[in-house]
Amino acid sequence: MHAVVRSYSGAGAQELMDVLEKRKAEFESVIRTVTGFVAYSLIRTNDGGTTVTVCQDKVGTDESIKVARNWVRENASDLGSGPLVANLSLAAISEGPVIIHAS
Repeated sequence: MHAVVRSYSGAGAQELMDVLEKRKAEFESVIRTVTGFVAYSLIRTNDGGTTVTVCQDKVGTDESIKVARNWVRENASDLGSGPLVANLSLAAISEGPVIIHAS
């Protein structure tokens, strides 16, 4: 398995978490379409939020990054022109093979 962790902070991050929380069923249905999807979590933090996506392989996590980015661009454009919305690549992204997965 492979995981990707995306951390959002700064301008627009709290608002993005609000949008994702309000539309969580919709976003969940979209992220579940990712190839090899295993699990997804959204964690609210003091300065924004962090997401964790686990897929069967890196192909799936790469796809999840694109799917999430596209969904946010299409559904959170009302957050204004903050750097998070203007350039979602500013989200800190960490990824790698999963060593332990317990659920």
